[in-house]
Amino acid sequence: MAKLPTIKTMESSFKPKPILNRNELKQIKQSRTRVEGKKVITDDVRKLKSLKVTPDLAPDEQVNYYKEPIWIEYYIPKESRFALETKYLYILLIPPTPRSNDQILIKAQKEDAFINLLELSNSKEKYADVVTKSYRHTFSILETISDNLEQYQESKNAEFLKIPVYLTETLMLTEPTLATLEVLGEYSVHNLIWLIKRLNRGSVTFSLEDRTISLLIKRRNEFFEEKNFPVDDDFELLSALFFEQAYPHRGAEELDAQDFLLD
Repeated sequence: MAKLPTIKTMESSFKPKPILNRNELKQIKQSRTRVEGKKVITDDVRKLKSLKVTPDLAPDEQVNYYKEPIWIEYYIPKESRFALETKYLYILLIPPTPRSNDQILIKAQKEDAFINLLELSNSKEKYADVVTKSYRHTFSILETISDNLEQYQESKNAEFLKIPVYLTETLMLTEPTLATLEVLGEYSVHNLIWLIKRLNRGSVTFSLEDRTISLLIKRRNEFFEEKNFPVDDDFELLSALFFEQAYPHRGAEELDAQDFLLD
């Protein structure tokens, strides 16, 4: 059986102290749940319960994370029943690194501002034309995002940002556009993170799509591996559980006839 890729994490004062030792964690990874087709979690109740419900983050630190609930089900033989626990996968939000020509993104990061494509397309700047042409089929989405942002700015009610964050996910499906390649860079990731942080500050409950969460995990893992941070065992196991729940058939080698509804 192939080994799972190592997932690394930042060393910090709030890093949870796992109940499991390294050997026990390896045993978990070689058992039940799948990630990329490889089984990684066991039904051992003690080991599943050893995962922390949430990491030890201060409220001001939690703003910089996306929180995804993970449901863990296990069987209690003595009581002849199944128990369900909810624990949380906290994904550190990694901002995009702009290219030298991504002046719009550089300015937005410096000012901690949302990149409003509708305003860019209506501006008299030289890039307005390429932005307009790139997003002419999604102008109704841009208008809705802009209207909700205006209501947020006026009311300071973060509930108005729920629609923009979901529509930003939709726009990400159309990327990359010519405007993105030429002048905007990873503006959509910047906007997504900007929205998540403000929803967090407003204590607004929201849930991103699985593909968006997968992107955030990938960005986090690549950043941590690049920095060569030590392993965070809880994150590794919880992210494996996320992929199992989000993509239960991911990596399946073959499907039988019984897997389909046939006449």
